[in-house]
Amino acid sequence: MLIHSKLPHLRPNIFSHMAAVAAQYQAVNLAQGFPDFGSDPELLNLLSHYTQQGMNQYASGTGLPALREQISAYLQRRDQYSYDSDSEITIMAGATEALFCCISAFVGAGDEAIILEPAYDTYEPTIELVGGIVRRVQLQAPEFKINWDELKQQINAKTTALIINTPHNPTGTILSRDDLEQLAELLAGTNIVVISDEVYADMVYAPHHHIGAAAIDGLRERSVVIGSFGKSFHITGWKTGFCAAPAQLTNELRKIHNLTIFSVHTPSQFALADFMKNPAHIENAAPMYAEKRAYFLHGLANSAWKFLPSQGSYFVTADYSAISDLNDFDFCHELAKTYGVTAIPYSAFYQQAPSDQRLIRFCFAKKTETLNAAIDKLLQCKTV
Repeated sequence: MLIHSKLPHLRPNIFSHMAAVAAQYQAVNLAQGFPDFGSDPELLNLLSHYTQQGMNQYASGTGLPALREQISAYLQRRDQYSYDSDSEITIMAGATEALFCCISAFVGAGDEAIILEPAYDTYEPTIELVGGIVRRVQLQAPEFKINWDELKQQINAKTTALIINTPHNPTGTILSRDDLEQLAELLAGTNIVVISDEVYADMVYAPHHHIGAAAIDGLRERSVVIGSFGKSFHITGWKTGFCAAPAQLTNELRKIHNLTIFSVHTPSQFALADFMKNPAHIENAAPMYAEKRAYFLHGLANSAWKFLPSQGSYFVTADYSAISDLNDFDFCHELAKTYGVTAIPYSAFYQQAPSDQRLIRFCFAKKTETLNAAIDKLLQCKTV
C-alpha cells in the first residue's frame, strides 16, 4: 500500500529521542522541559474534588466561563489589558493545540509564515502541514536578538503570519518593549497575524519582567497570545492552556478548535478556575525557578561549561566549545553515554544551524536531588 506522506521530511521528535537516550544510559534527564517535582497539593485536591462532584462531562467548547474570567483578570494584571472572557479567550488542550489552531486558521496553501530561529520544533511542520511556506530569520547569537533588516526583507504580500516566542525556547531570552514596539511599527498596514507564544511568561527573572503582545498598542490588535497552565503550575501532563485574541481572530481559531479537540478536560478547568483566584499561585513561579537556575549555575560556576544569560523560561543554554569539538547532536549522545546527563542539541531548533555553534539546552526545572546529581556528573567534563 502506497502512502503519500504530508510531512515526508519531518525529523524525529528530538525530545522523545533524548528521553529514550536518557533511559538507555540511565542518565539524568535535563533534556525534556518538564518538572520532576509535584504540583501544589491544593490544586490536586481541587481536581479530585471536582472529579468526585461529577464535573466529568463535556465542558463548553470555548472553555469553562469561570476559568476564562480568571484568565482575563490574570492578563489584566500582567499586561494591563483586559480581554473579553466570552468572545476573546479560548481554553485549549495545551499550547500545542493552540499553535495548531492558530497556524491552521491564519496560514493557507501558498501563504508564507515567518519563524525566528532557533524555533520550537512544532512551528515549522505545522505550517507545512497546512500547505504554508516557512520563511526563517535567524536570531543573532549570542544575545539572540532580532535582525530587523532581515525580518523586513522576509515580509511580502504573501506573508500571513509571524510567530514570536517570549520568553524564548530554547535561549531563555525575552523581547523588550522596544522590540515589540518596533515589530508593531514594522507590521503596521499589513494583514499579518502575530502568533505570540508566551507559555513561559510567568518565569521571567528579576530585574526583567514579561512584556507580551497584549501590552503593545498596534500589536495586540493583530496578535493571538498563547499561554500554558502546564508551565505555570508544573502540570504539563494536564495539557491545558489558552488563547487570547481580538474577537475577529478568536472566531477563526475557534473554528479549528471545534474540529480538533472541541472541549478541554472539564475537572481540570474547574480546579484551575478556583486555584487562580489567588494571584500568588502564579506570582510565586518566577522566584522559585530563579532559585533553581541560580543553584544549577552556581554548582557549575568553576567548570569548563560556559552559560549564556537566561532571562526567562526554565532553560539555560550551555556553550561546550571548551569541552568538545563534536557537533551538538553527537555531543549530546556522548554526554549521556559517558557522563550520564542528557540535554537538547540546539540544531534541533534550526533548519540549518550555524556550523561553528556549540550550544545545548539544559532544563533546570528539577528537584534539588536531580540538580545535584547532574552537577556532579557535569563537573567531570574537562576541557579539550
